[in-house]
Amino acid sequence: MTSPITITIPHQLGRAEARRRIDEGFARMLQQLPGISGAGGQQWEGDRLRFNLATMGQSVGGVVDVGDTTVTLELTLPGLLGVIANGLKGRLQEKVGQLLLPRK
Repeated sequence: MTSPITITIPHQLGRAEARRRIDEGFARMLQQLPGISGAGGQQWEGDRLRFNLATMGQSVGGVVDVGDTTVTLELTLPGLLGVIANGLKGRLQEKVGQLLLPRK
């Protein structure tokens, strides 16, 4: 059984700048989350980033869709990882949101 997580984060950067920031910082952001043992890969398809990673001995996949005013992250957690889905959702929302903060 899998548990999906969907996070939508608004931004005011425009699509190109939001995509650039996700491209530069997403893998590094994932490595800062506890339990992530490695990124399996990332691939852009237009403004959609497909990724997979390893955590707690399991493979997790997801997509990041970059829009003009929002970034949406969809992540599917297999098996027991679904139990921690709610706690992980908050941390992911915070970390991705930090990538999209306006810079001064």
